[in-house]
Amino acid sequence: MALQAQAAEPQVRVLLLEADRMPLAAGQQPLVLRAGSQRWLLAPSESVVLQLAAGDLVLERGGAVERLPQMSELWLEPAARPSGDGADFQLQQRGYRGRLQLLVGASAVRAINHVPLEAYLPSVVGSEMPASWPQAALRAQAVAARTYALRQRKPTAPFDVSATVSSQVYKGVDAETPSTRQAVASTRGQVLIYGSSLANAVFHSSAGGSTENSGDLWSQQLPYLVSVPDFDQHSPVHAWEQRLEPEQLQKAFGEIGGAQRIEVLATTGSGRVRQARVIGPSGTLVLTGAKLRSRLGLKSTLVRFEVLAPELAALPPSLPPLPPLPSQPFDPGGQPPVQVPPPSLLAIGRGYGHGVGMSQWGAHGLAQRGQSYDQILRHYYRGTELRPYTSP
Repeated sequence: MALQAQAAEPQVRVLLLEADRMPLAAGQQPLVLRAGSQRWLLAPSESVVLQLAAGDLVLERGGAVERLPQMSELWLEPAARPSGDGADFQLQQRGYRGRLQLLVGASAVRAINHVPLEAYLPSVVGSEMPASWPQAALRAQAVAARTYALRQRKPTAPFDVSATVSSQVYKGVDAETPSTRQAVASTRGQVLIYGSSLANAVFHSSAGGSTENSGDLWSQQLPYLVSVPDFDQHSPVHAWEQRLEPEQLQKAFGEIGGAQRIEVLATTGSGRVRQARVIGPSGTLVLTGAKLRSRLGLKSTLVRFEVLAPELAALPPSLPPLPPLPSQPFDPGGQPPVQVPPPSLLAIGRGYGHGVGMSQWGAHGLAQRGQSYDQILRHYYRGTELRPYTSP
């Protein structure tokens, strides 16, 4: 991605929702819903619902239902030039800036927000970090989020990023505050560059003492995403415990009847689980740390496991039935054998998230120590440079 001059501010396309029902509303300015040559004007604060029903697209408005002709795309956009204050439209009672593209599929509609990059970022910063945090941490988040969003742009795909943790969280104008707008404005256009390319500026909540090498989690080891000390000791998720009950273990490992214990087979250099063996009543299962975390809903893979009923840990997965002793013939009227309940496990871990790149709680800790946002970024993204963004 060679760097060249850019004339206009880039746009970001954010997938907000994929559903068969879209509750929409205008903000303080009128909106136009258009499909081809057709237009529907929405008055300020007016609400409508766009819905797929039996394969058809219908518009519910003021108690009336209008069946729309077959179409693959609609746009919801301001009827006039936006004033710049407040939301331009609402989706599910959450306000957003910019325009909304609605892509109609066979069973669902995709709602994609087209928004200028610098108008998108104040919400991302406020959605990803408490707005009360120091400006140095918020500015580091703004630069990382800007770099990440630009790197994720995919011109041939229907959208660039989602509004959830699968990309970076974006909750619309309600997540903006004066401090998040200041963090974005004071770093306007700044991105992280490695060589001549945008860095993959991934981040997570808390690393639990040290971040992870990208190559220990993903297929590629990037030279700037290496394990570094974290400064998240004050994080509420720096250390944690999670009790895993038999019902949850049965659901997570149904193919082996649950889990009696979990053994860590291999770890990364930072101590995160690379591979683990799950021992259940009817077999064993070997999983990667990422898959284990996903199945159990763990905060991170920097974790170990204890059996809360230790006497059960020594039992093999199944015991053959014993024949009755000659001196003690079987008594059909005797007490039934005692059923030993399955054990609970305790996950003991540190950190929250994948552990690669910037730790948000670590950024907070460094800011409290007096570090500037560029010093924070240099710590977590080794060898990168802070530069104004220019377009390929």
